Amino acid sequence: MEYHEAADFLTSLQRRRPEFGTETTARMLSHFGNPQKTVDFVQVAGSNGKGSTTCLLESVLRTAGLNVGLFTSPCLNDFREQIRVNGRIISKERITEYVERIDPCLDRLRMDDDVPTHFEVLTALAIHHFGVEDVDIGILEVGIGGRYDATSAVDPVASAVTSVSLEHTDLLGDTVEEIARDKAQVAPTGAPLVTGADEAALEAIQSETDTITVGATDEDVIAVENGMRSDVESNVSITGSDWKLETNLSLLGQYQATNAGVAATLARQVAAVDAPTIANGLRKATWPGRFEIVLTDPMVVLDGSHNPGAAAKLSDLLGRYDYDDLHVVFAAMADKDYKRMISELPVVDSAFVTRPDVDRAADVPVLADAFDGKADQVYRIESVPEATQRALAVADNTDFVLVTGSLYAVAEARDRWTRLVVPKDPGRRANGRTVLSGAEFPGATANDVNHRVLRTTLRRDQAERVNERLEAVGGTCVYSEVGAPEKLVATVLLGTVTQFRELVAVIETDGLGLRHLARQLETTLDGTTPDEPFDTDKTAVMGILNVTPDSFHDGGEYDQLDVAVERAERMVAAGADIVDVGGESTRPGADSVPVSEEIDRVVPVIESISSLDVPIAVDTRKAAVAEAALDAGADIVNDVSGLADPEMRFVVADHDASLVLMHSLSAPVDPDRTGTYDDVVEAVLNELSERILLAERAGIDREQIVVDPGCGFGKDAAESFDLVNRLSEFRALGCPVMVGHSRKSMFERVGCRSGERLPSTLAVTAMAAERGADVVRVHDVAENAAVVRTVAATNDS
Repeated sequence: MEYHEAADFLTSLQRRRPEFGTETTARMLSHFGNPQKTVDFVQVAGSNGKGSTTCLLESVLRTAGLNVGLFTSPCLNDFREQIRVNGRIISKERITEYVERIDPCLDRLRMDDDVPTHFEVLTALAIHHFGVEDVDIGILEVGIGGRYDATSAVDPVASAVTSVSLEHTDLLGDTVEEIARDKAQVAPTGAPLVTGADEAALEAIQSETDTITVGATDEDVIAVENGMRSDVESNVSITGSDWKLETNLSLLGQYQATNAGVAATLARQVAAVDAPTIANGLRKATWPGRFEIVLTDPMVVLDGSHNPGAAAKLSDLLGRYDYDDLHVVFAAMADKDYKRMISELPVVDSAFVTRPDVDRAADVPVLADAFDGKADQVYRIESVPEATQRALAVADNTDFVLVTGSLYAVAEARDRWTRLVVPKDPGRRANGRTVLSGAEFPGATANDVNHRVLRTTLRRDQAERVNERLEAVGGTCVYSEVGAPEKLVATVLLGTVTQFRELVAVIETDGLGLRHLARQLETTLDGTTPDEPFDTDKTAVMGILNVTPDSFHDGGEYDQLDVAVERAERMVAAGADIVDVGGESTRPGADSVPVSEEIDRVVPVIESISSLDVPIAVDTRKAAVAEAALDAGADIVNDVSGLADPEMRFVVADHDASLVLMHSLSAPVDPDRTGTYDDVVEAVLNELSERILLAERAGIDREQIVVDPGCGFGKDAAESFDLVNRLSEFRALGCPVMVGHSRKSMFERVGCRSGERLPSTLAVTAMAAERGADVVRVHDVAENAAVVRTVAATNDS
């Protein structure tokens, strides 16, 4: 079976059926050998906030060092997003393997007229996957209710009900009390249910089970939002009977403080996590599409609120921001109470009413009528990306743009900030100038023969339109939904630069939100990235200065101040364009260095070499070390953890510094922790894209970010070489690209033991420079600088 066959099968399954219950899921789990008996599970139910709570809990438990599985619903674009282990989505290979294995069980269920739903099968696959991956804790977001939900096939060690409001009344009951009693059935045996519910819902829950209550006042656990720390974080305090903590959250609102209190209480129940770890884990948590700020000039927020209660809380959040006009992009499902949702919004200056590509979506004219009297201007636009484009076009920098009403709409709008246009050209592609040399070709220009191959993902109607437009000018568009993310279309564009220029000119005014794609294509065709945080017209050489006793190659050689300063001066004389000072080793097995000790190592060196005529970088994972280094004269923070310290992005932004953002699964390197990649380059691109958004949200301009694919950090040797070979694809991120490969264990693949890796390092430096690397990070500056100069001379010839 191919992956696309497995995916098509899963997405073809019915979404609802007349009878609910856990028996069908239990039969599937039995077929898998009852994996639910080998993993400790936590269930989280609720009308609103259960997704945020599972996200917060997962972040806390991972921060505590546990291996954590997370199952959520719904997804933004791909059902694989719903199943994660340690933050990474399940691979296509695993989905195919599991579908093949469960197929005989599904045949038996069909014979018994017991065909499961898509959600039931996905739940069984998730639980099985958590067993295969041997996770410590599996977190399950309940689908509907609690009593008969597929996730209730497990016997949880801890559970929560976040909040309760009227929803799914045809299935759960006509009153809040009935719905609350249904949700309370997720309560674990032998432990109290944690809940953020209040009033009648809380009374109903407490009639069913023992509870630990969480809320702003008079509860067992007091969780209070104290105010905004910045536009993108609020400060919260959480107090239990014998514990308390204070932290910042990127999930805003008092209701998110309550969700954080629920997550903290669950973490203490299942793993006795201490308060400082909980605080750190809560702050690390991010949840796309939930009051997600994606732009600040103007302020643009994506929020998947889909019922009146959530809309009311959203309206309260908007009241915290100063803005002139509010522009709302709104879509909703037909079965939702969208009239009340709209009524809960504050005064709307312009409403862009739209419809995502979902059968259940409410029609645009119906939603437009519901905005009558609520908005000064109402625009009817059938495409969510186009509605988002129009709202941004009319918004001034002092306005507020909100996309809301449905997570499906948020997913389509979010394309604007997450879509990548990836150049697939080989690194040594001949250009049009050389093709036309040696003879006269009247009327021909380099652009007529200079071909490009680009890959991206589009919505179905966008792909059809781009195909039509590109073929009309002589180019080729190949697109397919087979094997692509569930709601996206994989699209490959082939043509000359001239043909792409003609395509750009047409689709800019074509609607469907394609204007932004046109700009992305233009940037890709120009082959430019933002100005690097260094001044050089060739690949820059970053010289490594480890002031550590235990780094893998040169530990202990430069850990004295005078020796380190002399080393830095020699590197600059040998051709280093940047000096990177590191005070903590990230080699496998390295111990973490206390903040004060790391500062004592790097700050005196940085102060002593800050007068050198090159930028100085500090190689650190800790925000406190970065701040001390920047105050001492450093210009760049090289973070190999990819912003694992949640304060790091704010420190960099506050100092207007540059950031090297590296992709890694663990730092220090854990040889046993490698990713399962269907395509390592695609996975690293997508994950780095999300980290860039996180950095931008804190105020770091993309122009100040350098990306590093992270050779060796969670990748085996073959994957590391693949990253280098396809380095040009990282241009899609719109940032300069750095390669850190110097003397790494990846060269064992070609027979080079430690101490014998300089020739291999130089070979990869040449490959990287030829493929357009903006920076190479190396130990041996003189030799690598010579390679870079040679490649530059070859390219200029």
